[in-house]
Amino acid sequence: MSTVPAFKRLPRAVREQQMLDAAVKVFSRRGFHAASMDEIAEDAGISKPMVYAYLGTKEELFVACLHREGTRMMQAIAGAAAPDLPADERLWRGLRAFFGFVGAHRDGWAVLYRQARGEQPFAGELATMRARLVDVVAGMLDHALRAEGREIAALDLEVVAYALVGATESLADWLADHPDADPEKTATRMMNVAWLGAAQLLHGVTWRPPVD
Repeated sequence: MSTVPAFKRLPRAVREQQMLDAAVKVFSRRGFHAASMDEIAEDAGISKPMVYAYLGTKEELFVACLHREGTRMMQAIAGAAAPDLPADERLWRGLRAFFGFVGAHRDGWAVLYRQARGEQPFAGELATMRARLVDVVAGMLDHALRAEGREIAALDLEVVAYALVGATESLADWLADHPDADPEKTATRMMNVAWLGAAQLLHGVTWRPPVD
């Protein structure tokens, strides 16, 4: 009697998603270097050769995980923040979608912003995704400014966007470590910090250092 396990035939796209689901869990738990293709294959319920055949080497599999989780995150944000909304509601909905993604995909967040951050060439992939997120936030702020007939220097707009993204990422890390925390309440907390400051900037209110 054959001891080779039998695998149910599934469409390629479905099988690939199963492999990526398993890989994200293993990479988030073990880290890139300690994760093994054997464990990923076992979690996916398939053979290791099939993982290589579908998604390539471990490095290629990790990049595929980054792309999928990053795309999911960006789609969630873009889908929530409609351009015809008021500026504060647009930012709020974007934050709620972002923290909702982190709350629902904690393993995906760990792969995106913890495992990839210090590993080359994955850090470059993360930097590209982060730049896209900064562009989205900068676009929201620019839209709000233009709606009020105001503009600020492109560099100032970029700096504010980077600051908002950085603060949001830090709070997302906190959320990922606190499974009982409510993503929507976390988004509200971030909105209070971000919007009260951003709203003043949009109206031209700035802080100046004291003159010595």
